[in-house]
Amino acid sequence: MSSIHEVSSAASASAPYDLLVVGGGINGCGIARDAAGRGAKVLLVEQDDLANHTSSASTKLIHGGLRYLEYYEFRLVREALMERERLLKIAPHIIWPMRFVLPHSKMLRPAWLLRTGLFLYDHLCPNMTLPRTKALNLRTAPAGKPLRPEYVRGFEYSDGWVQDSRLVVLNAMDAVRVGADIRTRTRLVKAVRAPQGWTATIENTETGEQSTVYARAVVNAAGPWVAELLQDRLNVPSRNRVRLVKGSHIVVPRVFEGSQAYIFQNPDKRIVFAIPYEQDFTLIGTTDVPWEQDPGHVEISPDEVTYLCESVNRYFTKTVRPDDVVWTYAGVRPLYDDNSGNASAVTRDYVLDVDATAAPILSVFGGKITTFRKLAEHAVEKLAQHLPVLRKPGWTDGTPLPGGEFAPKDFEAQLRRFRGYAPHLSERSSWRLMRNYGLRAYDIATPDPEGMGRNFGDTLSAREVDYLIDNEWARTAEDILWRRSRLGLFVSDADRADLQTYVEGRLQGGVVSIPDPSLVTRQNVA
Repeated sequence: MSSIHEVSSAASASAPYDLLVVGGGINGCGIARDAAGRGAKVLLVEQDDLANHTSSASTKLIHGGLRYLEYYEFRLVREALMERERLLKIAPHIIWPMRFVLPHSKMLRPAWLLRTGLFLYDHLCPNMTLPRTKALNLRTAPAGKPLRPEYVRGFEYSDGWVQDSRLVVLNAMDAVRVGADIRTRTRLVKAVRAPQGWTATIENTETGEQSTVYARAVVNAAGPWVAELLQDRLNVPSRNRVRLVKGSHIVVPRVFEGSQAYIFQNPDKRIVFAIPYEQDFTLIGTTDVPWEQDPGHVEISPDEVTYLCESVNRYFTKTVRPDDVVWTYAGVRPLYDDNSGNASAVTRDYVLDVDATAAPILSVFGGKITTFRKLAEHAVEKLAQHLPVLRKPGWTDGTPLPGGEFAPKDFEAQLRRFRGYAPHLSERSSWRLMRNYGLRAYDIATPDPEGMGRNFGDTLSAREVDYLIDNEWARTAEDILWRRSRLGLFVSDADRADLQTYVEGRLQGGVVSIPDPSLVTRQNVA
């Protein structure tokens, strides 16, 4: 099996690429996957780890965006709801349905308005398979038990949950399967444009080594850095602007029982979610705060922590205090600037700007994780006008992501089969491996416990760490504990230090494999 270094070196020697994609978030990886699958020669560079920034700092939802109906974003909501159905089918291991409870507050939006919005939400998607909205008596419904007694009416509707950073990695893995070259810890230093192509200087951020690559077109999917990349490193003027909005979340010990989530209305007309998280916790978010500082260093503020606690304390009987917070995360959303005065009202739609005055460049402004696949499809179709190699039919809407080669309704059956294959694993460990990796869990687990190697805390084995290094570009303990999993919530500082030492030892050997396209589907493993 070839190493990442070997594959990258070979690809550079046989340049040019058809497409140079800058940015290893969900949009960049989605575009690389789509384009490579149509036959284009694609190089993607990411200055940090995959999903290092915005794409791992979402509220972890695949949803239409119920509140966007208030801003008349019907096209966006309809597209998102249709994409929700597609993503549930192509990634049933990392995306699954969830019911959301919306208590009615007499002081906020009237019940008839909520009912109307939810009716639209249920019917904007023509092929919806999830259960539709129903009214709740919160005094008698189990979902009303955690709520304060003044909330007597509510609604329950469907949306989806996603392991967001894993969605990015799986798109990158599938991009490699169809021929793309993915390089993390690689920065675009500059690119010089000519009529027929781009000459780009890229730099390995770990070694400082620079190299030159050639591409017929560039995709600027740099997220919060999209405008800076255009101006400072590509020297391309743009009429579009990006608006940075910080969204922050807190994680606290579990506030309520059950698999349902809650969506709460606030007096400022914003909404906050409270969602079951990693079995033992509750995830609460998000905020919308204008951001004008470095998008690479984002932290929650004390005011945001207070805001989120107060938001849920209006509804739950159990009080959430800042001292209860066990983890926080924050990210910057690079929204398309539509000149809205209120950060919450800024459109979550996307704009794809193509400049073809010389060699083409497509820049991605805005977007949301739910619509990444459709965004990628639209981007490739726009570029196909300038790159004939892309003029092939779209293919990503029905092709499963790695590990997701089973029907959504079959997850529990697949889990039982996997437990039979590796009976020594705990119930929690088996569930986590199947939810993170789907059928690829068979590449990690062994029938006997000795084959799993040493343990790095909680359910993390050396066997899983090796898999993540060899197949998913993991290079640090942080990559593994916070983006490939959320085991950082459970692992001690000592285990974390041991893990980092182990990873560094593995990498010093210099042979780290990329995802192997020859891996077979394991649907029928007994």
